[in-house]
Amino acid sequence: MPVQNWMTTDVVSVTPETSLLKVGKLMKDHHVRRLPVLDDKGRVVGIISDRDVRDASPSKATTLDMYEMHYLLAELKAKNIMTANPLTVKPSDTVEQAALLMLDNKVGGLPVVEENGKLVGIISDHDVFKALVDITGARLGGLQFAIELPDLPGTARPLFDLLRAHNARLLSVLTVSNDDGNRHIFIRVRELENKSAENRLMEEVAKLGRVLYCIHQNG
Repeated sequence: MPVQNWMTTDVVSVTPETSLLKVGKLMKDHHVRRLPVLDDKGRVVGIISDRDVRDASPSKATTLDMYEMHYLLAELKAKNIMTANPLTVKPSDTVEQAALLMLDNKVGGLPVVEENGKLVGIISDHDVFKALVDITGARLGGLQFAIELPDLPGTARPLFDLLRAHNARLLSVLTVSNDDGNRHIFIRVRELENKSAENRLMEEVAKLGRVLYCIHQNG
């Protein structure tokens, strides 16, 4: 799943000279938690998060009066509080790579840049959640179950033959290999004609391997 299929392309950005006051207003007006900072050629030179804005803003316990506070917020610039040279991804990178970068580095979003460093989009944890919902077919409901099988060639074939025999229409299939020589296969199929049909299917599935769970989800 390439990032370019899931990223947000209508990105709100600022320059290094944008005031902290304006940065905060842009975040509030556009309901975003981070803003890329671009140079005059549209290349990413930094990123500002809502946390950066909070940390740089005067505390409620400050002794500054309203005018002094407004002056401070206007004088502080994006370049003073941004994270310079932020992590980025390319449009051709996968969503999985982006998710791994965000997870390992504890960030909630990444600018998407071309080879020349120009911004073309941004991908956030929210976009990753949307991708997960779509590829798993979660909005479609149906019957979801997981089964543990030996991590060997051909071991999943009897499972798919069984689904076909029960006229079960696949919505999604995910598989994860474990260190113990087994793999977990996560299956989602459309609702069968009735509960009895689902029970019969799962009784047959249980003969093939260890069923980890079985959930009926309404779409």
